[in-house]
Amino acid sequence: MITFASQNILYKMSKLFSKLITAVLLLASVGLQAQDAHFSQFYANPLYLNPAMAGTNICPRLAVSFRDQWPSMKGEYVSYTFSYDQHFDKLNGGIGVLLFGDQAGQGTMNTYNANLMYSFKLKVTKKFNMRFALSAGYYQTSLDWNKLTFGDMIDPKYGFVYPTSEVPPKDLGRGQFDFAAGMIGYLENFYFGFAAHHIVPMYVGFISETYKVPIKMTAHIGGYFDLVRRSNKELTFGDISISPNFIYQQMSTFHYFNEGFYLNFYPFTVGLWLRHSLKRVDEDSSTGIDAVIFSTGLQHEQFRIGYSYDITASRMSGHTGGAHEISLQLLLNCPEKKKQVRELRCPHY
Repeated sequence: MITFASQNILYKMSKLFSKLITAVLLLASVGLQAQDAHFSQFYANPLYLNPAMAGTNICPRLAVSFRDQWPSMKGEYVSYTFSYDQHFDKLNGGIGVLLFGDQAGQGTMNTYNANLMYSFKLKVTKKFNMRFALSAGYYQTSLDWNKLTFGDMIDPKYGFVYPTSEVPPKDLGRGQFDFAAGMIGYLENFYFGFAAHHIVPMYVGFISETYKVPIKMTAHIGGYFDLVRRSNKELTFGDISISPNFIYQQMSTFHYFNEGFYLNFYPFTVGLWLRHSLKRVDEDSSTGIDAVIFSTGLQHEQFRIGYSYDITASRMSGHTGGAHEISLQLLLNCPEKKKQVRELRCPHY
């Protein structure tokens, strides 16, 4: 039974909720610094990490990634990508296509973009190669106003039963061009790279003013070392290798470090990563640790599948449900006869 006191409390909470919603929308329009969606299986999503990865598999490669972040909370973030890339000798480089989608708050705010990229291959020495890439795409953001709820819609007894008096923004969607650049250098067992996304100013917002999307900077370095290898031509059951990696990403005031490794016992792979920043994640944390990431994968001939789980390390760890991520890769045969060996030896997940 709902008492008069509880009705009064609910009414006051509804008014506060309405003010909070308005404040969030205003922040999104004038000063909020957003981050790009984060994927924990970095090398299972190579074109999203660095456009210079386009063509590094030589033969055609299809990759799909799906991420569900904080599934225990209502309005979790769902992100997904689809990519295709291939090296072309006549172009002396690789061509890649990347499609991206992100839904926040059960589709309340949606982001989509499509990117086309080209990576030019430069043979520096017999064993050292580099690739330089440019990416151009179209970036679309939209807000589903009908999925928002406001305080004036609440009846203290019956819940959300009234129409809101809030006026929706004039423009609920914005589309614009997006550009990125990247480079990688690699030897037989060692690689490094750098990428910059959103290098041309973009603006996002829904109420009165807009904010500038900050440039995202990514630097990555790693190695791939055989511990047990029975054949120089192709991988066989029981071959063992290890791949340590380090990835640094910055976007506005956010600085994240990702350190980890993959241990491969063909056809199986396991991985362990740590994601952290230099600052404390929250007021109750003494460290900057954001998440511990566990991953596993399986490769069978030209097919790869991977799964990873992020364990939230902040004070929200008991409420978020972590993050689940699944990746699929299909390595197709080259249309022309050529040596079907990956040019860049890097992790698969």
